[in-house]
Amino acid sequence: MLRSTLHAPARRTSARASGLAAVCAAALAATAPLAVAPASAQVPQSAGHALRTRSAAPAAAGNNLAYGGGTIVANPKIYIVYWGNQWGTGSTVTNDPSGEAPLQLSFFQHAYGSGDTWSNSQTQYCQGVAVGTTQCNGAGTAVGHPSSNPVAGTWLDSSVKAPAKPGQNAIAAEAVKAAAHFGVSGDNVEIIVDAAHGVVPSGFKTQYCAWHDHTSTGTGADLPYTNMPYVSDAGAGCGANFVATGGSGVNGATEGVTIVGGHEYAETLTDPAPSSGWVDSTGSETGDKCAWVASGQGASSIISMNGVNFAVQSLWSNNFNGGAGGCVSSYTSATNQH
Repeated sequence: MLRSTLHAPARRTSARASGLAAVCAAALAATAPLAVAPASAQVPQSAGHALRTRSAAPAAAGNNLAYGGGTIVANPKIYIVYWGNQWGTGSTVTNDPSGEAPLQLSFFQHAYGSGDTWSNSQTQYCQGVAVGTTQCNGAGTAVGHPSSNPVAGTWLDSSVKAPAKPGQNAIAAEAVKAAAHFGVSGDNVEIIVDAAHGVVPSGFKTQYCAWHDHTSTGTGADLPYTNMPYVSDAGAGCGANFVATGGSGVNGATEGVTIVGGHEYAETLTDPAPSSGWVDSTGSETGDKCAWVASGQGASSIISMNGVNFAVQSLWSNNFNGGAGGCVSSYTSATNQH
């Protein structure tokens, strides 16, 4: 889902001088702030690339993802900021009625190595190949899969009170503030801006569950970031009780935290500067194409990541089904995925 044509402030395009001079005109147009998205992709009052709520999500298109000439994430590093004193005071999160903060942190801390065959599917995508490529086949620089815990920092920004209904500009500014706090920038970084219980980013619950985008730091460096609302506040619309847990140890009420969070993480890996990375002909990213699948191949499920169970959605694999593509929840290789 491309960024909305509404309420989208100007920002730098993703075709940066560092190695992206070959991006084609079509890819540049797709990243322009006023690019017109397909009607099914319009998400009013949101920005970047959004995961629609269950009731608003369009049916996924069937064609494979293609490379748009931009960057991917070769060495993922995740930084989480708990935005505002609504989370608590000082440096400790104390107001988290659904327990989202520790669940989210644990999920990302377990997304590494051979014990994570879920996000490993995204390593088939790459950068540095011809625009329009659908199969990297070992060429270019591949999306990275962490060999250890990719969470490099967390921070409770209790110095401010987050707006009750923040828009894109405020969320982007908090991401830049967090990047300065952590001393990081660049396309290998994902800043996750967590909104507290009761804070409702504009469009959350009615149009979308979360979105990711990119902005610039004060030095002009690129900065991918995610707007992560307090997902359980949206209930079933954003994943509560979406997967039958049946003794798995997963709390149905908070399944959406990892379903939605995993969706945005995978899309940041493959398309950190929407939509210049890997998208299909409709503008859908790897998570969009498999969002809210309830049954059959690619249905959302409970998986084990390094010994801990989490609810996740499947992700799109171009090389599944003999190259026809499809949604997979486990990927050890191109010939061992399901």
